[in-house]
Amino acid sequence: MAKILVVGGSLGGLFVANILLRQGHDVTLLEKATGSLDGRGAGIVTHDALAQALRAAGVSVDHTLGVPVTQRVTLGSDGQSLGEMELPQILTSWSRLYHMLKEAFPVERYLQGKTVKTVMQDANAVEVHCEDGSQYKAELLIASDGIRSGVRAQVAPDIQPEYAGYIAWRGVCDEACLSQYTLETLFNRFGFCLPNGEQMLGYPVAGSGNDTRPGKRRYNFVWYRPASEQEELVSLLTDDDGHYYPTGIPPLKVSWKHIAHMRKVARDILAPQYAEILEKTASPFLQAIYDVRSEQIVFGRIALMGDAAFVGRPHVGMGVTKAGDEAIVIAKQIETLGVTPEALQAYSAERLKLGQQVVARAQYLGRYMQSQGSKGTRDADNLKRNAGTVMAETAIDISDLLAQGKAVPESAH
Repeated sequence: MAKILVVGGSLGGLFVANILLRQGHDVTLLEKATGSLDGRGAGIVTHDALAQALRAAGVSVDHTLGVPVTQRVTLGSDGQSLGEMELPQILTSWSRLYHMLKEAFPVERYLQGKTVKTVMQDANAVEVHCEDGSQYKAELLIASDGIRSGVRAQVAPDIQPEYAGYIAWRGVCDEACLSQYTLETLFNRFGFCLPNGEQMLGYPVAGSGNDTRPGKRRYNFVWYRPASEQEELVSLLTDDDGHYYPTGIPPLKVSWKHIAHMRKVARDILAPQYAEILEKTASPFLQAIYDVRSEQIVFGRIALMGDAAFVGRPHVGMGVTKAGDEAIVIAKQIETLGVTPEALQAYSAERLKLGQQVVARAQYLGRYMQSQGSKGTRDADNLKRNAGTVMAETAIDISDLLAQGKAVPESAH
């Protein structure tokens, strides 16, 4: 039985580890964190391909996956609707998917506290040495260890995350806290708000304990705001004791002063429904937005997937679905070509250009957001046009567009 190592125990790693294990391979997963990984309740837009990947990983998909919405709405700064659009989707959370995938994988094969120190390979095998002194050997290594991938740092050190020029404030607010006005005009929809050069969006997700009953749910939001790399970003990533976290500030360390300022700006420029949600969210956190674009994702017996290979800004709403698709392709090629470097090359041939397209589309959506309204007046017609475009393009299923090579509209080139 062929040995396969998976580095990274988040969603991408769990997808590929589960699928390969079900194919009969000897799979070991190495995760550097200890204890349970927590997605801070971050919301995830599901697509048909995501459900397929979950089933391939041995997870049963039913109505408990998430919260259904049927409609999108864009709110003006006065709280009135600027436009609506029918688009049925199921919204789930990172934590929900993580627990489903983790329960499907044997606990003795999921090894924690394993920080990769070095990776070596020869004609027959690949070997991983961890910082705790442990070593692992296998025929193939699949690296799904995130935007700051330790494996990618070894095989492709020149591929670095590039800051996009803006950050996202994120969080979830309990449905039970919100006014009747916000519940009626926003809560059950995938909502948007478009201040100058910024974008707020949100949608309902399951509440504590994955409760999807009305009254028990939460509203997940993402507010994109520009922040200069040298000054504002450094300040935002510094806690109240002066500690700077260049690769991302822990949610509970975000300065109360920044949170207070963010809420004040929300009252000034966002629809009152969103201002209320931000006011009543206990622990908003922030995420700097980056691009990661790889020119190569396979190196002999080592393959990169998920955020280790490509990171598209969250506007695409495809990150987890993309990782699931990649896991399916890796497993398909291994089934066809064996546990060999040739199987990984076939995966690269199928997925490299698609990953690059996802990043390009995310950059296009980000540029579109940033260019809106920062210059000149915000007339009503213009706002309605923008609302229509944003609702039609953000976090939709783009699998057909990818297949046609049209992830970025012709007019944007």
